[in-house]
Parts: sequence; C-alpha cells; structure tokens
Amino acid sequence: MAIWTPAFVTSHALTNYYGMVGWHSHEMVFGYASAVIAGFLLTAVRNWTGMPTPAGAGLAALSALWLAGRIVPFVPDAFPRWLIALVDLLFLPALAVSLAVPLLRSAQKRNLFFIPLLGVFTLANLLVHLEVMGWADGFARAGVFLGLDLIILLIVIMGGRVIPFFTERALTDVSPRRWQWIEWLSIASVIAFLLADIFLPGSILLGVMAGLAAGSNGLRLIGWYTEKLWSVPLLWVLHLGYAWIVAGFCLKALAAVSLVPPQLTIHAFTVGGIGVLTLGMMARVSLGHTGRPLRAAKPVAFAFILINLAAALRGIFPIIFPYWLPQLVALSGGLWILSFLIFLAIYTPILIRPRVDGRPG
Repeated sequence: MAIWTPAFVTSHALTNYYGMVGWHSHEMVFGYASAVIAGFLLTAVRNWTGMPTPAGAGLAALSALWLAGRIVPFVPDAFPRWLIALVDLLFLPALAVSLAVPLLRSAQKRNLFFIPLLGVFTLANLLVHLEVMGWADGFARAGVFLGLDLIILLIVIMGGRVIPFFTERALTDVSPRRWQWIEWLSIASVIAFLLADIFLPGSILLGVMAGLAAGSNGLRLIGWYTEKLWSVPLLWVLHLGYAWIVAGFCLKALAAVSLVPPQLTIHAFTVGGIGVLTLGMMARVSLGHTGRPLRAAKPVAFAFILINLAAALRGIFPIIFPYWLPQLVALSGGLWILSFLIFLAIYTPILIRPRVDGRPG
C-alpha cells in the first residue's frame, strides 16, 4: 500500500511484470490475502489435528517462497516471464501440501475442503499469469475476481465458525443465535454468487444472488449481535468486518440494476471485509496463540477504528463523491498503512518471543 497509494495519486507508472493496476489487484488478493490465509490455516490445522505444521526451517522456506513471489515481478527483465509466474504460483500448492499431511493423517474430513479450495485459488492465480504471459486474453480479470470470491467464501465459512464462538467465549450470559437454514443459505448463496460471477458477470442473476447473499448473511450477523460486544474491541472489529461483507453484496445487487457503478463495488469487500476482518483476526489470534490475555491494547482498538474509516473512504464515499476519488484513495491508503503500522508496533514484540505459557507456538 505504501507503494500503490502514492503511485495512484500521482499517476506514476509502476514498472513491473503485471502492470500498474494489475499488480495492485493481484498482490492484494494473491499476495496479502494468501499470506493471511496461510497464517490462519497453519495455526488452525495444528490445533485441529494436534499435529505439527511447518515451523523453523520449513516455515522459513514457505515464507521465503511467498516473499520471492512479491519481489521478482519488479525485475521483469532479469527473469523469463514463465519463471516469474512459476515462483509466484508455487506458494499455494506448497501450503496445500503442508496442510494436507496433518489433515489426512488425523482423518480431519470436515476440514479437508481447504485443500481443493487452495487448488482453485491456485487456478485463479494461474489465469492471471496466462494473460500476463500473453497466452490468453481476458483471463486476468476472471482470475482476480475468482480469487476474491473464494476469499469471501472462506470468510463466510470460517466467520460462521469463529465469530459466534469468540462472542460466546468473551461475553457472559450471551449465546449467539444460529438458524440451520440460514447457516446453509449464507454459504450456498455465496457459492451461487461465485458461479454467477464466473459464468454470467454483470447479469441480473448475479444481482439476485448478491441480494440473496446479502440478506442471508445479514440475518446471520443479526443473530450473532449483542450490544455487549461494543465493550470488547476484539469482538466488534470482527462483527464490523463481517458487516462489510454484507455491504459488499448489497452494492453488487445495486450495481446489477444500475444504481451503483460496478467498479465501485469492490472495495467494500476488499478494504472492508478482508482488511477489517484480517486485522481483527490477527490481533485476536496472536494473543490467544501466544498465551496472552485476550484484551486489545488501546492503540490496537484505535487501529480498528482507522481501518474501518479506510474502508468507508474507499468502499462507500467514492459512490457519493466520485470526483474526489484521488483524495479518497490517498486518505484511505494512509489510514490502512497507519492501522497496520500500529499493529506491527504492538505485535512484533509479542510474535518474536516464545509463548508466555511455555507451550509450542
């Protein structure tokens, strides 16, 4: 974001393998989001199975592979295009193998769906590279949006598991309501939206599926709600992040009937849903998995406010004030950067030290 924001505002061309806009969209989906997914799954699978996931040299190698995929696109003349693509494409399959071994050994059938999901995520990434390498036309946009839709689907699936669980654990005498048909519909509608987005982009059917996803996931969120959550920043940030997913589907439905420009529907999902939820989840999980009390420091709560403001400035305000887009992008990007700098300042000392309770992690 520190590279993209000033480049966008000043119209400075970023010379790289993907092109300027292509780099931004690819890296936020297949760079940033894939790293967060990897961190979440490597931690979660260890807990689910009781078996080790990569640590030490193995984790360093996986991290180095991810980092190489971020660096080599900026030296497109130093490597052949197929090699740049290969370096970037290897990370997700390597992650899938790292997760498949403990899941298969422990017979964790419920969570095996993550492996094919990572496979489809890799396919989405491949579609981008096929166009960039000149082997296909019109594939990059399809790949980016397939990747984005898969992240939203993962958020909806895992959000349904962890947000009500965290809410129940943190608040006394609170039991989030869950209706089985809403649970199924909230996920099924997102899958239907994903398929419509692939095969019928811009169609009225896509708008109908977006409306159904907004309604079902909105009802789901209402069932989880309690006014008590506003006293716990580690909770309200997750609820607000999920609300941004609902807002994204609402905007997609409005775009289908030409009430909102389609190009202005993306960032409620990305800055809002993905940005807010990932920052909140990293803040919460980093405390829990280092054996620390589940209390957000005041600067972290402030970072949660900043990332939500960034989402509003990028995801909502351009619809109302389209002529202010460069200024809104600059403000939103600055708030994103500041919120993550606060996170790094607070959590780097936590994450580089052993767990306080002496357990592995």
